[in-house]
Amino acid sequence: MDSMSGPYLIRGSVSLPEAELIWRFSRSSGPGGQHVNTSDTQVELRFDLARTEALPEVWKQRALAKLAGRLVDGVVTVRASEHRSQWRNRETAAVRLAALLAEATAPPPKPRRATRIPRGINERRLREKKQRSDTKRGRTGRDWG
Repeated sequence: MDSMSGPYLIRGSVSLPEAELIWRFSRSSGPGGQHVNTSDTQVELRFDLARTEALPEVWKQRALAKLAGRLVDGVVTVRASEHRSQWRNRETAAVRLAALLAEATAPPPKPRRATRIPRGINERRLREKKQRSDTKRGRTGRDWG
């Protein structure tokens, strides 16, 4: 994980707009002893995907479609509470959000073009099958009677 807390790159030169990130902190469950009861270490990072201007329009439409199940009113939410320090949880949440958006804005893969199997390869496959079947037929004990 990067120790730099700064612009979190999504892809290319597009990064998470710091001004559009909404942070919320709350008490985290899990390890931490007495300290955990008094400090707000759980981080909830919200990003308004529907209204952002930071992403190219095509990316935005792609992300809205791919993340439709995760969005609440066009807002994507990421939680992090695995670390004991709020700062490290902030890093984790931001990195997670950047990765999520990078995946959601990726262009769809190129469709596969069907190609013919070369005749030589097909003939070799059939020849090998025939050899294998002859080998197996030779293993039957019918002529040992």
